[in-house]
Order: sequence, then C-alpha cells, then structure tokens
Amino acid sequence: MKILALDSTAIAASVALCEDEALLGEFTIQNGNTHSETLLPLAESALKFFSLTAEDVDLFAVSVGPGSFTGVRIGVATAKGLAFGRGKPCVGVSTLEALAENLTVAEGLICPVMNARRSQVYTALFRSENGKMTRLMPDSAMAITELDALLSQYDEPVYLVGDGYDITASLLKHPIHNTPHRLRPQSAYSVAQVAKRLYEQGYATTDALLAPIYLRPSQAERERAEREAAKQST
Repeated sequence: MKILALDSTAIAASVALCEDEALLGEFTIQNGNTHSETLLPLAESALKFFSLTAEDVDLFAVSVGPGSFTGVRIGVATAKGLAFGRGKPCVGVSTLEALAENLTVAEGLICPVMNARRSQVYTALFRSENGKMTRLMPDSAMAITELDALLSQYDEPVYLVGDGYDITASLLKHPIHNTPHRLRPQSAYSVAQVAKRLYEQGYATTDALLAPIYLRPSQAERERAEREAAKQST
C-alpha cells in the first residue's frame, strides 16, 4: 500500500512517501511559516522521483492538529486537494501521536510538546514499550507548570519531543531524557505509520470529510471574544 503523508502543523514541513512500513522518500524542511508555498511542491517532488502521480497513492495521511492554526489548515487543505475526486481513503492523524511515534525506539514515558505560546503547550502522554506506543492521556492544551505537576505523578524521567522541546525543558522541574535533535521535529513518516495502523483498524474517511482538529480557539477568535466581553461589561 502506497501512503502519501503530510505534516505542516508547526515550523517543519514534512512529506513522506511509503510502501507500507518501508520509507521510499521523505522531505522535511524547517524554513518558517511558508508551508503554503512549500508543502505541495514537496509532495509533487516525492511522487515525481518515483514516476508516480496522486492517482497511484492508496492512502492519503495528514496531521490534523493540534498545532499552528494556519499550518493545520494548509496541511489538511493540501491533502484534500491531492485526494479530491479519486475515491481514495484519507486518515487524519493527531500531531501529538505522530510526534510520539518518532520515539518508538525509546523505552519509557514519551511526552510530545508543541509550543502554544504564553508558556502553554499542546501535549499528551504515551508509554513506549518494545516498539509499541500506549496512550496515557488525551491531547490537551495546558500550562507548562500544569504539565510539570502531571509528570510529577511518575517516578521516572520523560522523553520530550516536538517544537516545544526547548521552552518546556527550560521550565520543567521533572527530570527529562535527552532527545536527539533529529527526532524532535514532526516527521511525515511517523504520520504515515500512525495512519496505516488507524486505517487497518477502520478509522478512514473521505477527502470531503477530512477536517482539522483544534484544541482551543484561534488567537483571532480569543481576541474577538475578549472585545465582546469588554463591551458587555461597560
């Protein structure tokens, strides 16, 4: 099964082409928030190197959030566009679960963290044992101090992964393992492997129904709500 996977939920833009578990090719670049200009060309290049088109893809996979609101929308829109009208299955993957997948080679607690600004992170918690990842908590948005309190319930260091690595590591009191820099950003290969498992479990959708998942309102929505609340209080 050929899988084309995309991730543009944070600073990195990543595209992978897989044949089941085998990675055929992966492009990952970290050049800021220009995913609207880079993601589709990366996907087209990955297919072109193998003389393939989107019609040859059996499964389209994409990170659907949480993450940058703009980045999430770009990734989902690109996946929908590539799959449009082809009748091929699509799978939306939690960005945090895909980040945890980066560390299946590790043993122990895995905590993906994405910078949500204001000393907050999008996060979840997993346990990796013998190459299998078990989820311990749902995707959440919380202050790093709250995450620190949650991790204090576990009497063991934790692996951090994601673009919130540096800010989280600097503020956590809980001990952490070092995660190699190469494994910290999003990886479309990880998205593909999570999507393959979900597909095999029956969790697939259509290009029309593929949709982003947000854990909190966007900044524009929060600011509008604050202005409306201020008006009502005067």
